[in-house]
Amino acid sequence: MKRLLIRPGALGDTIVWLPAAESCLRDGGEIWCAGTNVDVVGHLAPARAIEGSGLDLLELPGAAVPDGLIGRLCSFDGIISWYGTQRAEFREAIARLGVKVSFHAALPCEAGDLHAVDYYLNQVGAPPGGTPRVPMPRRDGGYAVIHPFSGSTKKNWPIERFREVASRVSGAMEVRWCAGPEEELEGAERFERVAEVAVFLAGARVYLGNDSGPSHLAAAVGTPVVEMFGPSDPRVWAPRGEWVETFGFASGVDAVAAAVIRAGSRRRSG
Repeated sequence: MKRLLIRPGALGDTIVWLPAAESCLRDGGEIWCAGTNVDVVGHLAPARAIEGSGLDLLELPGAAVPDGLIGRLCSFDGIISWYGTQRAEFREAIARLGVKVSFHAALPCEAGDLHAVDYYLNQVGAPPGGTPRVPMPRRDGGYAVIHPFSGSTKKNWPIERFREVASRVSGAMEVRWCAGPEEELEGAERFERVAEVAVFLAGARVYLGNDSGPSHLAAAVGTPVVEMFGPSDPRVWAPRGEWVETFGFASGVDAVAAAVIRAGSRRRSG
């Protein structure tokens, strides 16, 4: 069955969803997602950005829907959407097309301690235990990466503590800092596309960060991850990867630094 998967959301939310997406695309299909995330889903199926697709116009009476959109949607045997789930008008507009459609909650807000990966797998009737993968050639660039930000300041371990960890780690390996376009951090490396971030992370011996999209991306490309957790639950949101260790915000700098060095040594010899 050729399916269309419609998946809005931020980078981390999309990465933990990848095993569910893979289980739905065994017979082919497409993924429509946030434009910035096309780079991390394109290995599963052809992908395009939701932005500019015209999907948002379907629910507006008399709106000028782009030519070909209806025909494209109707060309699929089924649509699985994490987009528009809470908007009755959008659900009704899609239903009128005559294509089999299922809608799912975009975030595991009421999942208890079920890991986000398993939450999405459960939504599509697939068995639990998947590990997100973003195929990327691994190399030893000899450096550790620190990304001290996230989508919420509440999820950020104090940057002073990241600096203390960096000071302790710098004797074992080079430390390189990473930041997004709007994150203020002097000397940080910045990238235009997620694919460029993935290449950078794939060359790291170890990654240190908060509960964030880049943390999930680092694990998905196979880099050992040390992640700091404050208000969010690591049972739900810790990355799944070959080597992931989590710490609470109350953890000492020495313990975190030791974990980073240990993980970096593992990558070097692995």
